[in-house]
Amino acid sequence: MPVEGGSSSGSASAARHPKQKRKAHSLSIRRTNSTEERPGGIQRGDMLDGQDSKLPLALRSNLLDLFGQIEREFENLYIENLELRREIESLNERLTGDGQAVEGGDPTKGALKTKASHSTSQLSQKLKTTYKASTSKIVSSFKATTGSRALCQLLKEYVGHRDGIWDLSVTRTQPVVLGTASADHSALLWSIETGKCLLRYAGHAGSVNSIKFHPTEQMALTASGDQTAHIWRYMVQLPAPQPPPDVSAPCDEDQDSSDREEGEVDGEGPCEVPTVRVATATLKSHQGVVIAADWLVGGRQVVTASWDRAANLYEVETSELVHTLTGHDQELTHCCTHPTQRLVVTSSRDTTFRLWDFRDPSIHSVNVFQGHTDTVTSAVFTVGDNVVSGSDDRTVKVWDLKNMRSPIATIRTDSAVNRISVSANQKIIALPHDNRQVRLFDMSGVRLARLPRSNRMGHRRMVCCTAWNEENQSCNLFTCGFDRQAIGWNINIPALLQEK
Repeated sequence: MPVEGGSSSGSASAARHPKQKRKAHSLSIRRTNSTEERPGGIQRGDMLDGQDSKLPLALRSNLLDLFGQIEREFENLYIENLELRREIESLNERLTGDGQAVEGGDPTKGALKTKASHSTSQLSQKLKTTYKASTSKIVSSFKATTGSRALCQLLKEYVGHRDGIWDLSVTRTQPVVLGTASADHSALLWSIETGKCLLRYAGHAGSVNSIKFHPTEQMALTASGDQTAHIWRYMVQLPAPQPPPDVSAPCDEDQDSSDREEGEVDGEGPCEVPTVRVATATLKSHQGVVIAADWLVGGRQVVTASWDRAANLYEVETSELVHTLTGHDQELTHCCTHPTQRLVVTSSRDTTFRLWDFRDPSIHSVNVFQGHTDTVTSAVFTVGDNVVSGSDDRTVKVWDLKNMRSPIATIRTDSAVNRISVSANQKIIALPHDNRQVRLFDMSGVRLARLPRSNRMGHRRMVCCTAWNEENQSCNLFTCGFDRQAIGWNINIPALLQEK
């Protein structure tokens, strides 16, 4: 979570709210040789009853079956290994005998040594190939198989911040640029096509925790750890576009992260760029870190969310505080506005999110939703009538605004979920995770893809936020993380939908 003050990655990371420790249960399974016969009259259930475990019997039986299959695979591999070893020994003996008859000298010298080394090398390579094939077969048996894989092409990397990037957003007006908010106390604007930094905003005295752009004007709204939110104007000129890099990889790539140090970023920061240091308007009513801010429809009002457990509604023209939205029991983590209606959703560490309705000027209603068991890290609106919430409890839930008694879909993951985003046209949910993964789901909870993460691409530390851009008949997804970089991806939407 973004922090107030310090600009180093270590200090910012250490100041984040600690997440609850999750219990790790160890699993102990007695290993039995698959070639041995069980004692007469003893069934699998009897064997399980004799062991001290709290796992259900059916689950333990299933696990034993799976481990039995693994054991049989490795037994076959072991037998083949023994056969290959015997072939190597036989070949060495034959070569040794031939060497003594022909040269009468040391068979490990000269041409005989070269011949023997070549033969043993071939057998060694065959053994390695067999081992890889066998182990790959075992591993693949535990994976869910899908149809043709979608293509996720790396568009550009945006490198220049000196600390982790908490948030990012794409402008809604021309020229279309990418904005990033960082713990290094700055916000940067980037050319999407070239990756060049176009402008720096340096008006905050603390970590910049979020950035959002005005719906019709060239204005940005940033929230900061200095307990303020700033509205500032920008003017940028886009550089000439460059040809896209020829780097692509299938989604669901299973390569691990690189050997580089965490937080290490290739290249240097941006050259000297125009810098804005003075805000057009400063919103000062909070008593704690301002963690997020957003424009209401029309852009005449903004809402801010703070660690002081309140959200504030301001008039943009006068910077006047209109409403203070209270009710959360713990710090707020995010706020979001509806794209076409005067609705606001706030999320909190109290495991709830709240829907605030400002459509009727005389009545400001609020509804509380308790669908999660841990911090709600974000809740966002879709273009239609849905709200999507993500949580540290490793779930994402889709809600219908017309009936929010229970979610219409639940997505369960293996890692805490940070600031999510939903594409406007196709309604694809992008989930950034603490474990550096980014996964894509549809609104019914069906997994579509996972962005590549290898030694050539992807984030090397926690992914904090995602944002979509669907302009010009192309679909781009942008991600940012605590490795100090943002990444742009070109998502092949037809291939994603074909997998459904």
